[in-house]
Amino acid sequence: MEERVRLGIVVAEFNYDITYLMLQRALEHAEFLGASVEKVIKVPGSFDMPLAIKKLLQMDNIDAVVTIGAILKGDTDHDQVVAQHAARKMMDLSLEYNKPVALGVSGPGMTRMEATERIEEYAKRGVEAAVKMVRRLK
Repeated sequence: MEERVRLGIVVAEFNYDITYLMLQRALEHAEFLGASVEKVIKVPGSFDMPLAIKKLLQMDNIDAVVTIGAILKGDTDHDQVVAQHAARKMMDLSLEYNKPVALGVSGPGMTRMEATERIEEYAKRGVEAAVKMVRRLK
């Protein structure tokens, strides 16, 4: 039997009506996949995730980090900037700590309706990517 994958989750509070539901689906899917969620850290928004991700990656009892957020389209291109820089830093931290950081952040360019429709998909996708990467890199 495969060793249990230990996950940390970073969830954005911005658009929490959406990300709360994403978190619930992620927790359920982790259990379904036989992974354990060791710690959940809430941050104000997706742009604020890197510091919390780094904190989790430094922990010995965390094999991978799942990020959960929803970046919605506003009146400006702010959503593009947030998504681009957050995703880039997530990738950098994954390489720096040699642990997977899975992108379960939906957007940018989405409406609230589109984000709501993608709750299940992105939550499950992030958890699944983290678990697969840990198992495949062992």
